[in-house]
This record gives sequence, structure tokens and C-alpha cells, in this order.
Amino acid sequence: MARVVAVVPHTHWDREWYATFESYRVRLVSMMDQLLDLLESHPEFEHFHLDGQVALIDDYLAIRPESGPRVAALIGQGRLAIGPWYVLMDEFCVSAETIVRNLQMGLTRARSLGADPAVGYLPDMFGHAAQMPQILCQAGLEHAVVWRGVPAAVTDQVFTWSAPSGDRVRAQYLPVGYANGAFLPKSVAELIDRVEAHETEIGGYLGPEGDLLLMNGGDHQFPQAWMPDLLDAANRAQDHFRFRQASLAGFLTGQPAGAPTTWAGELRSGARAPVLMGVLSNRVDVKQAAHRTTERLERLAEPLAALWLPPALWPADLLDGAWLEVIRNSAHDSICACSTDEVVRAVRHRYDTALALAATAVDAGLAIAGVATAAPGTVIVNPLPFDRGGLVETTMAGHDVVPGAQVLSSLPAGQVARHGLGADLAAILGRLAEEGWLGPSGRGVAATLESTPAGLMIDLVEDATKKADPAMAAVMAEAWARAGAGRAAPLTVRVSRRATQKVVARVEDVPGWGWAMYHPVAGREVAVRLVDGGIEVANGLTVVVVDTADGTFSVDGVAGHNAIVEEADEGDTYNFSPGSRPPVSAPLSVTADIVEAGPVRAVVRVCREYGWSPGAAVVSDVSVGAGESVVRVTTSFDHYGRDHRVRAVFPLGTTVATTVAECAFATVERGQPEGGPQEPALATYPSRRFVTAGPLSVTHEGLLEHELIDGGRALAVTLLRATGILSRPAPAARPNVAGPALALRDSQMPGPQEFRYALARDSADPWALADAVWTPLMAVPAEGDGPLPDRGRRLTVIGARVSSLRRVDGALEVRVFNPTDQATTVSFPAHSGDLVDLTGRSVGGWDGAFPLGPWAFATARLAARSLD
Repeated sequence: MARVVAVVPHTHWDREWYATFESYRVRLVSMMDQLLDLLESHPEFEHFHLDGQVALIDDYLAIRPESGPRVAALIGQGRLAIGPWYVLMDEFCVSAETIVRNLQMGLTRARSLGADPAVGYLPDMFGHAAQMPQILCQAGLEHAVVWRGVPAAVTDQVFTWSAPSGDRVRAQYLPVGYANGAFLPKSVAELIDRVEAHETEIGGYLGPEGDLLLMNGGDHQFPQAWMPDLLDAANRAQDHFRFRQASLAGFLTGQPAGAPTTWAGELRSGARAPVLMGVLSNRVDVKQAAHRTTERLERLAEPLAALWLPPALWPADLLDGAWLEVIRNSAHDSICACSTDEVVRAVRHRYDTALALAATAVDAGLAIAGVATAAPGTVIVNPLPFDRGGLVETTMAGHDVVPGAQVLSSLPAGQVARHGLGADLAAILGRLAEEGWLGPSGRGVAATLESTPAGLMIDLVEDATKKADPAMAAVMAEAWARAGAGRAAPLTVRVSRRATQKVVARVEDVPGWGWAMYHPVAGREVAVRLVDGGIEVANGLTVVVVDTADGTFSVDGVAGHNAIVEEADEGDTYNFSPGSRPPVSAPLSVTADIVEAGPVRAVVRVCREYGWSPGAAVVSDVSVGAGESVVRVTTSFDHYGRDHRVRAVFPLGTTVATTVAECAFATVERGQPEGGPQEPALATYPSRRFVTAGPLSVTHEGLLEHELIDGGRALAVTLLRATGILSRPAPAARPNVAGPALALRDSQMPGPQEFRYALARDSADPWALADAVWTPLMAVPAEGDGPLPDRGRRLTVIGARVSSLRRVDGALEVRVFNPTDQATTVSFPAHSGDLVDLTGRSVGGWDGAFPLGPWAFATARLAARSLD
């Protein structure tokens, strides 16, 4: 019986990689022009698979808008397959919500063009998250196609892939990748020889009667127009193979439903293909930007806008624009930063754009909170769904002692006048700002303008507790106009500054998704004292002692935290590859100073000199706050090193065999890695925001790579990895080529670097730890005269973690997840609504509460449109 060879014409299109997006788009437009002409003029060329990402269509139509009807017609005929993703993202360098929004955006856009994607196409991701089957199932997708990360235990080309929740998809494994049918020869004899060789190569996965899937394409490949004629000729010439054109969805749905093997959990094995694990730690600035941006969007911008703004004022354009930039950046070659310096600069710019858009939405939500309470003063807003206390920094009027608060800085009241001519206005304002009379923007919060016999008078009021008067811009515009018109006329600028002080205080019990008026509390105060060989910081919950000999610190008696270890890296942007010289861990010199001495917060600054960073100290600010059992660390240095890796090391005080780290909608426990001939077993693993090893939890801002070292007695977190080449031909840690050998400069990470992380021992809830560390309580000036009492909550959710709170089509939508192995009940007291899948389709109603299984996530839409 002839073996069926299903040929799927396709292209794999990296939007940016070793060339810029615009460079690749020029090629994309040419490819798409040819493809449309081919499909329209040659009906025998039945189908083309456009890489599973819809962004390519938008990228093309931005240049060829007139081709929109042609594209839609071919999609409607089923001859051009698009989606389900908007871009082909990495699954470990981005948040769970980014993965979901990417899928939703791709499905929405694909369906607007007439497509109905049926396959979770994941051809080139650098490993796959454990919850991906659940994500696909919630979008109605029953099939996945994968390559990298499949473990040695999978011995068939088809297997059942199960998420921790129990959701399953049928996974088609591509044993040698997505380009096994690229560049088919025009000769029938050569085609038969090639397919016979490939049959031998992967025969163990096929079995005697399995169909062979031939992916006719590769990176940035154009369609091979002669392919249909070639297949017809090959069928006439022999009877061992039966060639046929196929769509990926058609092939998969036509295969037997059962699968002999089941694999549960993530796919991160290097047994057969390199997972390229070093992308977690290259260009750490990109990973930090991703963390800051998604935290701002998911934990601040969307929840604050949903909780506080009226439905009609939901800032859809701002938030949709921010998410578009984040999703574009989630493409695997973009977020993984295994790209040229020009590409990574574009990625950073997109994150900056998204941050600016998100900040506008945050400001809008807080502005409403600031006028909502009946009492004036300062209102503390909690953007997280659970009750909590914490440290809050705020600026207060006057210099009166605030019980429970620690003064960080102060400005006295005063008045100053500067005289000159109209032409001197810019210089006068600049000097006033430099001298501290005006705020960071160089402007006050209110202004008046007056023409006097002595000339033009500009009166400015500076008050660090207030926001700028809306009329300020118009007054200053008039001042500039008059000063410009009277460049030689006398000018006086007078500033009246209100006395203010910046303080930090602890507040308690701010309701989840709610607010409370500012009332500092005392208790568990932080005490700092000198001890033999160090500086001790204690607050009744934890004791930290900074060792002034080596710069490390102990936590509750376990010494050696935050040792800095540097080692040579002979790898590239894809993989760390150790050098021959021994690691460096001992500093040349150490100094330690008390920067803040309590009682609310203590900060000890440790400066260590190392030979690998000539002329620059590694500075670590070690911070402990009142009422907190977490130790926060900010490490910074001017980086001039090259081709090396720098890690912070944390002893565990015990020996462990595994780590537990956050990933999409779950945690994953990892122990011994699995390697193979193309990538040795590497125990450097990803964590989205936190990793726990035995009694120690470390949460971080974009420091994605960790490893158990010293026989399981310590945890190493990579701070920085510097390399000067995109891909080495064959480094020791990956004896194969991953990309072009292009020299890079920026991936050496020159210049100032800063890394933020925090640790806690015996933390009962690392999810809450990460949320609280990276999402601050917000202090907002309260005007008074609003309708709300001194404290309350806008919305209550009980029983699950929250991934997202936003408005969708005017409705409040909350995505919750259960990262435990026990079922739970999710409650929204006094509310009802629908559960919806990731396409927005209702899957059942709920009234007050609904069940949520182990490791499951669900999306709840509330029937109530307003929270007022």
C-alpha cells in the first residue's frame, strides 16, 4: 500500500530577526504579490499556509491596501490559511495574558477576513508552556503542531498533549522541523530520492502505514509554483508514495483520532532539537522592559480603568494600542532578542510606546479615585484583588511630624524672584528648576500673568503635593508669547514654594480592588545596628545581616545571599557556553553604608569592586520594610565587560533537587534536564516572575533564568549575559548553527545596568509575594466632596488568582486561574454573569460563584455594567 505524502506549501516568516522589520516587509510584499497571482491564476495550486500568524496579512495590506479583496477572497475559498496567532510568540519570555491576547487578536482578525483557524500552529517556539493545551482548547482548537522541546519519551509523530488542568490536544510532532519539505527539486527522481531518505530518517515515528507530512517551505520562502505538476508526475512515475497537496487542518483532521503516547506538561527537552535556552538571559534590558510593560498594563492600567472609570470612558484606543505593541514584541525572535541591534532597538521603542499609553490609562483611573471620596487628604488605592498592607511613599505638605512616617527628603517654604528681559525667560526657568524651586518638569502647578509698571510679572506656585492646574498650559503659552514679543522688556519670574516633605509609611488592610484613606501605622519597626563584622537590620519578622567582608547578607541566619559570580561566556545570543577560565566571585574591596536607618524602612548600600568591571563598583541596595518579611535588592553597575555571564547566588540552607517556577497560569517543578546531540542537558530554567527552591522564594523584574547549583544547595539567578555575536557556528553548548554569525555591539550590554529582585524565606504564597513586590499601593491626593466613604472596595473576587480585569464590549471581564492541584470555588459576591471561552462564546451562566478545577483558568463576564 502506498504511503501518503501530504505536502503543505507554506512559509515561516520572522517579522524581524537578522534584518529589520521593514527589510523583511519588502520581501514579504514581493512574496505575497507572487502568491496571490499564483493562487488566482493556477487553481491546481490548491492551498498555501501563511505561517499561523495574521500579522503578515496586516503588514502586507499596509503597503498593498488595494489587495484586501483578493486576500479575503482566497481566504474565503479556503486556499489561504491564516491564524490562529497574531504573531508566533515565545511562550516563556512573556506573560500568560500576552499569550492569550495574542491568540484572541489573531482569531478576531482572521475571522474578520473570513478564516476559521483550526490548528494551534507552534512551529518554531523555543519550547512550549505546560498550559498551552488548555489555552488552545479554550479557543476551540483541538490540534497543535510542534517541533522544539518534545522529549525522548515521545516516539510517534502524533501524541496526546495534556495540560496540568487535564485539557488535551492532539499534537502533530515535526521530528526534523517545519522545513522538511523546503526547496523541493524539480526532478521527479530527485524528489523520490529525497522523500525516501526522509522516510528512513523519521521512519520510527511514522510506523509502517503512517502518513508523511511534508512541510513545503521554510524561513522567508516563496511558493514553488511547479509543485502541483511535480507531485502529479511523481504519482505517475512510482507507486511507493502517493503525493497529494494538503492543508494543515485538512491533514490533521483526516488522521486517526487516537494517539499512542500521552505527554503531560511543558515541552522543554533538548533531546532532539535545541531549545536555545540562553535566550532567557541575553539582552536582559528587553526582558525587563517586557516585565515592566505587562505589569503596568495587566496590574495597573486595565484594572484601574475598569474599576474607576465610567463604562463610556473606557480607554479602548489607548489600551488596544499598547497591547498591539506588546503582542508584536512577543514574536519569538523579538522578545528573545536573538536579533540584530537595530531590531532590538525597535523592540525597546515599542515597549516605551506601550508604557506611555498604559501610563495615560493609569492616570485617568487614579484621577477619578482622587475625587471619589468624601474626605480630603490622601487616598491609598490598591490595584490588586486581595487585601494587603505595605509601604507607601507620598509627598505631604508642611514639615509637621507624621506619626508612623519616615522622612526621606524635605523642601522648605520660600519665595524667590528672578529678573531679566523677555529674551531670558528660558534661562530663568532653567535656573529655577536646577536650584529646586520648580518641579522636575521645570514648571509650577499654577501660574498668573500680569503686566506691571516694572514689566511682565509671571507668578508661579510650586507645590509637590498638587497636580498642575489645567489652566497652567494656557497661562504659560501666553507668557511665552508676551516675553517673545517683548524680548528687550523687563521680566520678573516669582516662585512661591509650599513646604513639603517626602515620606514613607506603612499602611494596613487596604481592601482588594479598593481604597482606604491614608493612615500610617506603627509597629514592627525596622531597627539598624552595627554588629561584629556587619550591619544588622531587623523588623520583628526577619533579620538581615550584611557581611562587610564580602558584601553578602544573611537572612534569618542563612548567610551568603547575593554573592555575585562572574564567568566567561563563549556562546551567543541563543546559548550560554562556559569558557575555560574559572569563575570570579571574590570582590577586590567592599564598603557598606546605611542609607536609610528606619523606623519604616532601612536600606544598606553595599559597594563591591571586581576586576571584571574595571573602574565601576557593583552596588547593591538591600532594603527591609516595616511589617514585611521580604528583602528587596537593587543591584546596579556601569558595565564594561564582554563575553561573560553575571549571576546573583542565594544559598538555601538545605539541599533540594528541584525548583518550582511561575509560568503561564501555573507553576512548573523542574529537576534533571534532558539533552541530546544538538543541545546538551542544561539546567538553566525560566521563571516568569518568581522561583522557589526549598525554603527560598525569589521574585524578580525580568531576570528570567535560574539554576540550582552547588549540588542543590544554592540558587543562581542570571543578572546579565553579554555576548558579541548573534550566532556562533558551533559553540560547545550547541554544536550547530542557530542563525547568521553577525557581530553585535549592544548585546554586550554596555553602560549603566540595574537589576531588581526580592527574596523571602518560607513564603506561603509566592504568587502574592510577586504581585505585592511589583505592584505598589498608589497614593493619590484626595480632593474630598465625593460620594465614597473612607474605605471600601470596587469589586470582590474570592477563591482564585486574577490574570486580567478589563472591559470587553462594555462589560466587565475577569480572567481567573487556579494554580493548585485542588478544586476551588470562585466567588463574585452580589454579581452574576456568563463564563466565556477565549473567543468570547458563552459556555454557561453563573450567579455569585462558579467552580474552577485544579490548574484551570476561566473568563467571567459580569452582568453589571457599572460598579456604582
